[in-house]
Amino acid sequence: MNTLAALRSALRALAANKLRSVLTMLGIIIGVAAVITMIAVGRGATSRVQEQMKGLGSNIMLVLPGGVTAGGVRLGAQTGQMLTEDDAAAIAREIPEVQVAAPNLRTGAQVVVGNTNWGTSIFGTTNDYLEAREWPLADGRLFEAAELQGSAKVAIVGQTVAQQLFGDADPLDQVIRVKKVPVTIVGVLEKKGQNSMGQDQDDIVIVPISTYRNRIQGGTAGKLKRIGSISVKVREGQSMKDAEEGIKELLRQRFKVQPGADDPFSIRNLTEILQAQEASSRVMTMLLAAVAGISLGVGGIGIMNIMLVSVTERTREIGLRMAVGARGRDILAQFLIEAITLSLIGGAIGVVFGAAATWAVGAFAGWQVSISAGAIGLAAGFSAFVGVFFGFYPARRASKLLPIQALRYE
Repeated sequence: MNTLAALRSALRALAANKLRSVLTMLGIIIGVAAVITMIAVGRGATSRVQEQMKGLGSNIMLVLPGGVTAGGVRLGAQTGQMLTEDDAAAIAREIPEVQVAAPNLRTGAQVVVGNTNWGTSIFGTTNDYLEAREWPLADGRLFEAAELQGSAKVAIVGQTVAQQLFGDADPLDQVIRVKKVPVTIVGVLEKKGQNSMGQDQDDIVIVPISTYRNRIQGGTAGKLKRIGSISVKVREGQSMKDAEEGIKELLRQRFKVQPGADDPFSIRNLTEILQAQEASSRVMTMLLAAVAGISLGVGGIGIMNIMLVSVTERTREIGLRMAVGARGRDILAQFLIEAITLSLIGGAIGVVFGAAATWAVGAFAGWQVSISAGAIGLAAGFSAFVGVFFGFYPARRASKLLPIQALRYE
């Protein structure tokens, strides 16, 4: 019996017991569909984290004021000692691992142009902030040195602000009012998308930090140098841990913190946070795939069970085949092909159900999913392996039957 004849025989045997074949394939169908769906969800989650890391920039840390203890209670950020622009300059100057350290001030405000207004975030910072975030301009230019020093009324806007205020019109050289202060748009940022908290990073207006303090915030002279945070970018190839320790030691010296006392500031390694999220997504994907693999294993046990039943039911047929010249390997091949065919048909149906389930998760749950040919190939290959692994024993048992005993079997 050649392979084609064995395949035809396998299909006839399966068609003779349609309901039993479908129920046997059910475990394979569910397992393959689950593998494809879980891998797609996991890949989507990992891709989203990677996009967020790309949007954030690489090797980023955020220095925030706060972290002091008062009355036995550890206070959070924005409490205690305030950071200043001089602290940011000292970090950039004295920590060799640091590429840039950008001082930041932030508030929310309505931005108005003509009869149109839009509520957005107003950032007071320097050009170093865009370098730290690896955020290029789509159009226009950066702030000039004179503008940064002289509280110039200029701004760089994100894509969302540009779209909301000007639609498809060119926003460059247009004048907008930020808290009644007219500023001219000199640059438009590239699109960044959402951050890890789901906030739109493109919904932003950036002005020189001196403009923010003197014109928008209207701070008193004693607060001119105070800032809300410092965005730090570590040089490529340098240790984030060494940079963090260096910044901590420098700020403790500048704040004159006594040995053993808590830091009056906090340092957040944003890249490590997102990397931890990516690792968690990867582990969760592996766990879910393992659960789906168990379902495939259960389906394989079902195949073994039904093939053993089939061998028992067809014992006289096996004896007759052997009596007319079939060899043991022919019988082995026949039943093995039946098991593989059963498994592959179930795998093919499972691929269809898996693709549909993946689409449903993306469409109705709103999750980011990423189905790949590799995941489909893995699931289909594993289903074929299940057919071979669990079908071999029944096929081997059938091939070892003695013709005279098989013919006399009732």
